[in-house]
Amino acid sequence: MTMPQDTHPAIGVIGLGAMGRGMAGSLRRAGYPVHVFDVRAEAVQSFVAEGGVACASPAEMAQRCEIVVSVVVNAAQTEEVLFGDAGAAAAMRPGSLFVMCSTVDPNWSIALEGRLAERGLLYLDAPISGGAARAASGQMTMMTAGRPEAYDKAGGALAAMAAKVYRLGDRAGNGSKVKIINQLLAGVHIAAAAEAMALGLREGVDAASLYEVITHSAGNSWMFENRMAHVLAGDYTPLSAVDIFVKDLGLVLDTARATKFPLPLASTAHQMFMQASSAGHGREDDAAVIKIFPGIELPQAGRGADLSSPAD
Repeated sequence: MTMPQDTHPAIGVIGLGAMGRGMAGSLRRAGYPVHVFDVRAEAVQSFVAEGGVACASPAEMAQRCEIVVSVVVNAAQTEEVLFGDAGAAAAMRPGSLFVMCSTVDPNWSIALEGRLAERGLLYLDAPISGGAARAASGQMTMMTAGRPEAYDKAGGALAAMAAKVYRLGDRAGNGSKVKIINQLLAGVHIAAAAEAMALGLREGVDAASLYEVITHSAGNSWMFENRMAHVLAGDYTPLSAVDIFVKDLGLVLDTARATKFPLPLASTAHQMFMQASSAGHGREDDAAVIKIFPGIELPQAGRGADLSSPAD
C-alpha cells in the first residue's frame, strides 16, 4: 500500500521580528517546510536551529517556495523585498502567492495586487494583529482580501498562522482598510490610557491602585490593561514602538484626508505620539506616550509588581 505524500507546499517567511518569528514557528508546527530570510543573521540562525531553512535573499526564497509571506515594517520595506536587489518578484514562478502582512496605505496595496498580477503572481492583502504571544501560538488575527485563486493557493497556511482569518473582499484593499481602522482605535486607546494614568499620577493617586480599579471598572480597555502595566513596571522595552503609531495613525489620517473625512480623536492621538517621538521616545514602547505629560513622576523599573502582558 502506498503511503500518502505530504502535500504541504514550501512557504517562505520574510521578517523574523516579534510577529514573523511566531508565524514561521506556527507554520513549521503545522507541517510546512518553512524557509526564512531576515537582515539579522542571528534571527535566521535561531530559527534554522529549530528546523527551518535559511535563505540568503528574497530571490533565493522565491525560487524555492510557492508561497512567500512578508512580515516587514512598512510599504517601503515591502517594495525592497519584492523589487529591490535580489528581490522576490522577479524570481517567483507564475502562479506563486505573495502574502503581505504589513500595515500600509490601502491604495498602495490595491496597486500592488495589479503590479504582481502583471507578472502572473497572486497576492493577498493580509495585515495582522494580536501581538507576539498570539503569533507564536497561532492565535493571532488576519484581516485579508484578495482574489479567490489567491485563497485557493494559500490552502491551510492562513489557518496555521491565525485563529481568526477574516475574508473581507475578493480584491486587495479591504484588509488594509480594516487594519488601519483597528490602528485608529488602538492608538486612540493607548493615548487615552496614558492621559488617564498621567492624571492619576498628577493627582497623587497610587498608580497600582488606580490600575487595579480601572481594570475592574467600566472605563477599562484592553489597551489600558496591557500598556499601563508597562508603565507600572517602568519597562518601555519596545514590543510595539511609539514610532509605529506615528506611522499607522499617519496612514489613518492620510486615508481620511483623501475624502475630507474628519478624525478629531485620531488627529489628537497622532500629535501625542509625534510629540513623544520628537522628545526622543520613538523607539520605546508605545506606552512611552505617557512621557509627554509634565509634572508627573513615573514608576521606575524594579519597583512594584510587573503586570506586563503581550503587546498588540
